[in-house]
Order: sequence, then structure tokens, then C-alpha cells
Amino acid sequence: MAKRPLLLQFRHRCATVILLRLLLKFLDVTYAMISLLIIRLFHRDRTALCALVIVLSALWIPIQICAQEQPSSPQTIATRDAEWVMSELRSASLLLQSGKPNDAEPILRRIIAAAPRNPDAHNLLGIILDQRGQFKNAEGEYREALRLNPDSISSLANLGVLLAHTGRATEAIRAFESVLQRSPDHPQATLNLGLEYVTLGDYVRAVPLLERATPPDLQRYEVRFNRGIAFYNLKRYDEAVNDFETASALSPNKAEPLYFLGLIHWSRHEDETAAELWNRAVTVRPDFAEANFMLGEAFRKNQRTQAAVEFYQRALDQEPSLFVYYARLGGTYFLLGQHDKALEIFQRATQRFPEMPEAHYFVGVAARATASYDLAEAELRKSLALKPDNIDALAQLGFILGERDRYDEAEKLLRQAIGINKKHFYANYDLGRLLVKSKRFEEALAVLRQAATLKPNHPSVHYQLFIALSRLKRRAEADNELATFKQLDDKFKAQPNQEDDLEIESSAVPSLTLPNH
Repeated sequence: MAKRPLLLQFRHRCATVILLRLLLKFLDVTYAMISLLIIRLFHRDRTALCALVIVLSALWIPIQICAQEQPSSPQTIATRDAEWVMSELRSASLLLQSGKPNDAEPILRRIIAAAPRNPDAHNLLGIILDQRGQFKNAEGEYREALRLNPDSISSLANLGVLLAHTGRATEAIRAFESVLQRSPDHPQATLNLGLEYVTLGDYVRAVPLLERATPPDLQRYEVRFNRGIAFYNLKRYDEAVNDFETASALSPNKAEPLYFLGLIHWSRHEDETAAELWNRAVTVRPDFAEANFMLGEAFRKNQRTQAAVEFYQRALDQEPSLFVYYARLGGTYFLLGQHDKALEIFQRATQRFPEMPEAHYFVGVAARATASYDLAEAELRKSLALKPDNIDALAQLGFILGERDRYDEAEKLLRQAIGINKKHFYANYDLGRLLVKSKRFEEALAVLRQAATLKPNHPSVHYQLFIALSRLKRRAEADNELATFKQLDDKFKAQPNQEDDLEIESSAVPSLTLPNH
């Protein structure tokens, strides 16, 4: 006889008990009563009864699953979601700290999709976008983080950095100041605020903040360089030297610290050391216009005028937007007696700076030197139209008109110039010459003596005095002035490149455009 399956060998009573337990566990009383009737019907057919036990046992698993999948309470869901968000934020933060923003970004976007009101996720996403240069989107994330949590110091500080990077210094300063109002010892906000004050040229406010820089920050080039800038502009040169030297050591490929070190030595009349530093600067960065210009200044100051031309020309080629470069190069050509080249440089300046009265004035001066009086008069009038009280232009135009025998107009302009400044040498000198030409010798004598007081070593004024005194029959005084003229004229001829009659050079040193920090 074939052996029955193991389940069919269960005793009839055991199967009945199992069935009842299953029914009572998973079904309500009504279904249990129905099941009892079924048991009663099948109690003599053990095979059918055991099959029913199997079916009900199989139903237990999905019933149990359904029981476990019953909806949790809102509090349970919130707790579970918050834990997930915190866990994901920690993961994203660690990835960011490890320099893996691409891995962190999808995590943060999942968090924002599930919890759009989480300010930390928006702040961290803003950092990633900021690092990529996606400033508009980054700013949106920072501002959303602040909208959701106005007290978020991190978001406010990050927004300040972004504003600084995008050139909105005033807004950046407001952000950093707000951070420091809430957290006075916040190190990065303190440092960044100091750097922004340097950018705006507010060095008095910048220095105390930058002096609070932490030791690690003091090993950063931008901190030492910008603090050096602040010290330099406050004339705290020893401290500036220390910062610039440290900055140069931290970044040997940077030319700017060398340039400023040169300026400090130049201010101390240590011209050779200054020139060496500027030469190092242009070696590091050949297109450094400011350093090339200052090398030109050093050569010119030491009477190496021809050598200065090369460096002035480099500066102008590298940075044609600064008027002082045209003025210096044209002025140097003028000192060398190369008036045509000077005129060409000054005319280029008027094309670049048509609204600058000094540019037209310099063209007038150079045109006068080449006897191009029509051009000289036209340019000097343009200069005066832009700046009516330009005393130099008044004096020069007075001279031009006098040379063209328009004495009345010339005298009026020269006296107008003297009325503005009675110590203006050229207005007095040219008026004296004009009066001599007009044979008004007594008047000329008084004006020329005023000119001689202003520039006693100017040869020409003594020659004009000689003429006036001779016409007035004051021979002894005339002979004395003639002797003085000859002595000064010989000295003047022996020292070339000393021509300064026309005062065509600007003494301004160009200001360095500071790099972004």
C-alpha cells in the first residue's frame, strides 16, 4: 500500500485545532462561525479538511504583510522622513568636503524634490552652483535658503561671497556686516568684509578687520596682498613691506607685490632698488603696463630720457586707456626735441579722450612748437571750451595770438590768466614779451621782473629785460641783464633735455587696478 503524504498523516483533531487557530487569528467571529460549519461538514473527510488547513495557512503570509503595510501615523512618517533628509544632507556635505560636488548635487536635488522647504539643501546646492560659476542660479538658491530660514548665517555669508565675486561690493558689504551683527567673531565674514573694504578703497575700515585674520588665512596670497594694499595707502610702509614680501614668497609668479614694493622704495628715494623691483615685475609679467611705466619714470628722473621712451611706449601699447601714458610719452618726445612725434602722440590722445581738456592743450603746445599756429589755436580753444579757467591754455593761446599780431586779444587772455594766478610764470613772461613788442617798455618792465622773480634761472626772461631796459636807456641795468642771459643760456645749452617751458607733463602716477580676491 502506497505511503500517504506526511500532511495527510496528521491526526484529525490536530488539523481541526490548527484551522480554528488560524481562523480566530485572522478572521472575525462571523467568518469563524461559518468555518466551524465547514469543519463539521468535512470532519469525516480528513483529506478535504487537511487541504483546507493548507489553504488557510497559505493565506497567513499575505494577511501578515497587509497587516504590516497598514498606514503609519503622521508623526511616524514625519520622523522617518526627517531622519532620511538628515542622513542625505550628511552624505551630501561629506561629498562636498571631499571635493565631489558632482556626486553631491543629485542627492541635494532629491532632497529638495522631497522636502522643498529645507533651507540647508538649498544652501548646499547654492555652493555647488557658485563653484561652477553659475552665479544667477546659485544666488537664487542662497536667497531661497534665507527666505526659508532668515537666521541662516551660513547662507547669508555665502551670498556675500557671491555678491563680492560678481562685483557688487556694496551689497556684499551689507551681507557681511549682517553676518557680523549676528555672529561678531565669524572669521570668514570678518576677513571677507575687510577685503571688500579694500576693493572700495576704504582702507581705514579694512585694516582692523584684516588684522584679525587667522594664522591659516595669513598664509593666503590674497589676504597678505590686500592687507599690504591697505597699509600702503595708509602710508604704513613698514607693515606694507612685510605683507608684500610675504605675498611675493607665497606666489612668486605674481608681479603685483613687486610693483608695490617698488613704489615704496621710490617714495623713500631709493630709486635703484625700486627700478630693480619693477624690472623683476616685468620679467614675471612682461605686459604689466604700470611697472613698465614706472621704469620709464625711473629712467627719466635719472636723465636717461631716451631709455625712458621704450618703457613709456610699452606702457601705452599695453594699456591705451590711461591718459597719463600718452602725456608722459609725448612729453618725453618733446623733451628730446622730437616735436612731430610728440604731436602725433598727443593727437592720438585727443581721439581717445575727446572730452579731456588737457589732451587738446597738449596738442596745442606741440603744434606751437612746430609753428603750426592754426592747429595750435584751434586745439587751445577746444581746451578752453571744455575748461574755461584752464590757466595754462589761456597763457598758451595768448602767446599764439601775440605771434599772429593779434595783440589786443592776446593781452586780454594773458591778463585773464594772471588774474587767476599772478604767480603763473608763462602768463607773466609772455605778457612782458607782448608789451615789449608793443613798445610799452615801462609796463613790460614790471611784468618781466615779476616773471624773473618766479624763475630767476630762465634765460629768456633776462633777455626780454635787457631789451626793455635798453629801450628805456638804462644801460647799466641792461648790460647786467644781458650778462645774466648769456651765462644762463650757456648753462642751458650745456644741459640738454632740460626744456620745461611748456609744462606738458602730468606728474600723476597711474593707479594699479587691483585684482579680484
